[in-house]
Amino acid sequence: MSTNIRVNRICEYCGNSFEARTTVTRYCSHLCNSRAYKERVKNLKIDMSDQQTSEVIEKAINELKAKDFLSLAETCTILGISRMTLHRQIKGGKIKANRMGKRVIISRKHLEEFFK
Repeated sequence: MSTNIRVNRICEYCGNSFEARTTVTRYCSHLCNSRAYKERVKNLKIDMSDQQTSEVIEKAINELKAKDFLSLAETCTILGISRMTLHRQIKGGKIKANRMGKRVIISRKHLEEFFK
């Protein structure tokens, strides 16, 4: 079953003009078709990896939000600030911190008060 149709098309991968024999042809050659397929698969894998990474980060932050008391590193992660900035806020008295032995603990209530 052959057709005598000749349609001028533009390749979706390389952008060159070509003459297609069907109305659904998207690429000028098998090479462009293969390269476009590989690019689609690569982008799909990248998107899936990015999604998994963001889910892991969100899960970690949600676990930290559930805690009543936070360490310095956890507080820095939640607030998105550096450790030095947090130390300056504690030293300036803006954020209240308590020491338990060598550990510095910050109450979630104090953080909420800081933002009010």
